Amino acid sequence: MFQGVARVDKLTKNLIKRLQPNEIAVIHHRDIDEVSAEGLIAAGVQAVLNADTSISGKYPNPGPLKILKAGIPLIDNLGPEIMEKIKEEQVVSIDDGVVYIETMPIAWGKNLTVDEVKEMMEDSKHNYNKEIKKFVLNTLEYAEKEIDLITKGIEIPELNTGFQGRHALIVVRGMDYKKDLNTIRSYIKDVRPVLVGVDGGADALLEAGYTPDMIVGDMDSVTDGALQCGAEVVVHAYRDGRAPGLERVKGLGVEPVIVKAPGTSEDIAMLTAYQKGAQLIVAVGTHSNVFDFLEKGRKGMSSTFLVRIKIGTKLVDAKGVNKLYKGSIRFRYVIGVIAAALIPLAVILLESPISHQFARLIVLQIKILLTNFI
Repeated sequence: MFQGVARVDKLTKNLIKRLQPNEIAVIHHRDIDEVSAEGLIAAGVQAVLNADTSISGKYPNPGPLKILKAGIPLIDNLGPEIMEKIKEEQVVSIDDGVVYIETMPIAWGKNLTVDEVKEMMEDSKHNYNKEIKKFVLNTLEYAEKEIDLITKGIEIPELNTGFQGRHALIVVRGMDYKKDLNTIRSYIKDVRPVLVGVDGGADALLEAGYTPDMIVGDMDSVTDGALQCGAEVVVHAYRDGRAPGLERVKGLGVEPVIVKAPGTSEDIAMLTAYQKGAQLIVAVGTHSNVFDFLEKGRKGMSSTFLVRIKIGTKLVDAKGVNKLYKGSIRFRYVIGVIAAALIPLAVILLESPISHQFARLIVLQIKILLTNFI
């Protein structure tokens, strides 16, 4: 049995912001994705209680396995009622899949094991092709409605941030974003790209020690601190002008730019950089394959496909930057380091009698080697 303070939220990405070490996460998350799993692990949770099914069998999502391999208990399929029964900061106890408040059992679930999850992941591979087919058909349907993204682009108001002729680094808080940012530190230092955070990607940049030049999104997963860091804020609005994040941004005293367009905020960030003349667009944590899109959970990710087609060779994934770009080591720096190292050595050799003898021995050894070689 274990016990702890509960944090409750239907949106795992919102819950992660509030979690403290050793607390118990109460979520309603079907098919836990890898990014969410990594967030829960990084928060140091004691256990995860899921009202839904952590792995439904649609595709082999790796989130549950990551959680269990980190040594965190995952209680599965507790039922949606648990989201109402457990209140924020309430102390709960868990014993063999049963959840208690004080001594009263309130929910029963399955205490998942690593072997069980591996078996479920293996079984789900049979459904993977079926899910891909459904995904493609849905994408074609959405693409017909969003084809303007390629043929016309989007209307972007005047911006203070300049992209013309520069590189743009677009950061989404997606898979491996921390590793990617760390990998390209030398690139960021030398090239100084325009730094664009997509919603929580702005916080990712700040955590890595950078200040974003621009924040793009519907503002559902970015912190107030990031919005007030001085970056230009672009609120992604629906085509009809509704912008759910606008009121929040203005409430913080920030005057944003509004862009009306279909698609995701990730798409808007890329199109903004592209249409404003960026020379190269480097993506961190973005969605780049079908598996990513299945984890995203949206039936039609056509806009992302269309945007990538439009941008073409200007788009580079950060995972390839370290292979394409090598930070240059300037020759004068190398000479300086060598000179700095040789100066004290020269002084020692000139002043020390022992060093004189040592130098003679080295010269003698070289003469012997040369004689044998000849």
